[in-house]
Amino acid sequence: MQANSRSITTNQHGPHDELPRRVARSLSHPLRKPIAEHTRRAFDHADAWLQRQRGPLILDAGCGVGLSTRRLALDHPEHAVIGIDRSADRLARDHGEPPPNALLVRADLVDFWRLALMAGWQPRRHYLLYPNPYPKAAHLKMRWHGHPVFPAIVALGGRLEVRSNWRLYLEEFAQAVTQATGQRAELSEHHPGQACLTPFEAKYLASGQSLWRLVVDLPFQPSLMPRGDDPR
Repeated sequence: MQANSRSITTNQHGPHDELPRRVARSLSHPLRKPIAEHTRRAFDHADAWLQRQRGPLILDAGCGVGLSTRRLALDHPEHAVIGIDRSADRLARDHGEPPPNALLVRADLVDFWRLALMAGWQPRRHYLLYPNPYPKAAHLKMRWHGHPVFPAIVALGGRLEVRSNWRLYLEEFAQAVTQATGQRAELSEHHPGQACLTPFEAKYLASGQSLWRLVVDLPFQPSLMPRGDDPR
């Protein structure tokens, strides 16, 4: 298989100078964005489904068409795997019925993460696979580690794994994790071989791009997320 996915280009030469300030702000200022009604309903459905499962939780955040959710569920049959994506179109694509231990949910991740934290969810594993890199320096606040919801991501705990074809994204993410939690993340080149989890991973690999992953084990620490008025 060959592909021609373009490499990421950026006007940054290293981790963004503004990253420490943005992380500090997210750790000290409540995120007051109201919870979208469709995400509240989706979370309640997912929470009820999770209560009926017997195994520990795996979150597949930004799961796209849900192939990664299906594969994680097959690889970890003793776990309950929930894939979340905001696009109804992506989730509706026909890739077969998910395994019985998998659930696909349409929701806004910013809202879903906060609801999961408030509900006391503690995923055993938490995946962010090839998030949109927003490579322009002006778009730092749109990367997950520069976004006000970042404390909720790390506060959920568990083994957090982030994959990207842009090493700088993971270098910044690792810096933000250490600033927020004191934990050091492991960053390494990733060689999935035939075991690609997502279509993007397969496409980047076939294009000859280097792939990277960040892994860090985090405690459940809800106090990391500043609490204002309950967004529910």
